[in-house]
Amino acid sequence: MRTSTVDAPPPPAIRLPKRRGVELALLVAAVLISVYGYCAVGLARYGAVPPDAVRYGSALGGLALLAHISVRLRAPYADPLLLPIAVLLNGLGLVLIYRLDLQTPDTAAPAQLIWSALGVALFIGVVVLLRDYRVLARYAYVSVAAALVLMIVPIFFPAVNGAKIWIQYAGFSIQPGEFAKVLLAVFFAAYLADNRHALAYTGRRIRKLQLPTGRVLGPILAIWVISVGVLVLERDLGTSLLFFGLFVILLYVATGRTGWIAVGLVLSAAGAFAAGALEPHVHSRVTDWLHPFASIDAGRGPGQLAQSLFAFAAGGALGAGLGEGHSVLIGFAVKSDFILATAGEELGLAGIGAVILLYALLVARGYRAGLAMRDPFGRLLAIGLASIIALQVFVITGGVTDLIPLTGMAMPFLAQGGSSVVTNWIIVALLMLLSDTARSADEGRGR
Repeated sequence: MRTSTVDAPPPPAIRLPKRRGVELALLVAAVLISVYGYCAVGLARYGAVPPDAVRYGSALGGLALLAHISVRLRAPYADPLLLPIAVLLNGLGLVLIYRLDLQTPDTAAPAQLIWSALGVALFIGVVVLLRDYRVLARYAYVSVAAALVLMIVPIFFPAVNGAKIWIQYAGFSIQPGEFAKVLLAVFFAAYLADNRHALAYTGRRIRKLQLPTGRVLGPILAIWVISVGVLVLERDLGTSLLFFGLFVILLYVATGRTGWIAVGLVLSAAGAFAAGALEPHVHSRVTDWLHPFASIDAGRGPGQLAQSLFAFAAGGALGAGLGEGHSVLIGFAVKSDFILATAGEELGLAGIGAVILLYALLVARGYRAGLAMRDPFGRLLAIGLASIIALQVFVITGGVTDLIPLTGMAMPFLAQGGSSVVTNWIIVALLMLLSDTARSADEGRGR
């Protein structure tokens, strides 16, 4: 029996929830947690709520609301967790810096709040003005040129704490390498998206490793040389490891070849070993890593790394309480390199575990956005931006806990540093746009 075939109507479009209400509720919770921490510090130190607590809460809440409105209008399908996590981490950072200000000569919290406001303003600018993230791929070589200039300029300025990573003029300072990492992520993503097949399937094969042709391999080796050059000229182990680690991760994602991870580890280990042996500043950090209590044995008292370990130990499981610790004894880098030690002492293992989980969730949502992207550039860019945060958190946490040598980088959103907090807000803005594009495509809207 013959049956007539009738074209079935297309299935109805899937209406994905925008989840902006969830984002707003989480933002309210993030602001309230931050304000509670601010009040807890005042109660612990002076027995009273700080008189400017309302102003602090209003400022942080106003910034969060403006960012939320821009996302609601421009990226309605963006991941609802990215912005609240950033606000909470930024708020906790302001609380910890304010807590340390009470026992140090300088006051960094007001300046950090201003930098945070600038970061949110740039976040809004990126979300509103960047109509299509794929435009960034057209400026790949402009991005890498600008990144190299930003990396080279600090060489001509005096070293700060042993590293030439700052530009200081008339009391104003900026760390150009923070902005260079975003530009390099754009270049890496664009270059690897265009050459992923050549990297994976052309050239000579040595055992299980496929070596691409010299024309394609040249930029890879150039990046390694630049990475080591930054370390040697600026004495900045953290930036060097971050840039090279970012490229190796994206190279693996683009080609799917695990052999590149082994090659990257060998090259980075060789560069780090050479620098540790030849560069006195890096060598001293390696020595402190291997013997953190040597200064105590020599009768000079605990150094910064030893004081950091003491702070973590004093925190125990639940912490001493905000404002009740003594991590200020770490010294001049307590608000930047070692601010995680304050969190460990005053919030304890439970608190610092929660902070690390926030970072892990932020990175995971970035990776999720990358995996959902349809085009190679968007996928690599999302994974690269998330990997920047992951690498920084690992390197800094490992350094202050004596797992690896200390590098002097800033904990994203948490530590004092205007360049760092502004750059991290730009990263979150780009991840918001990428996640919005991915979910929009799932609904069939596209861009």
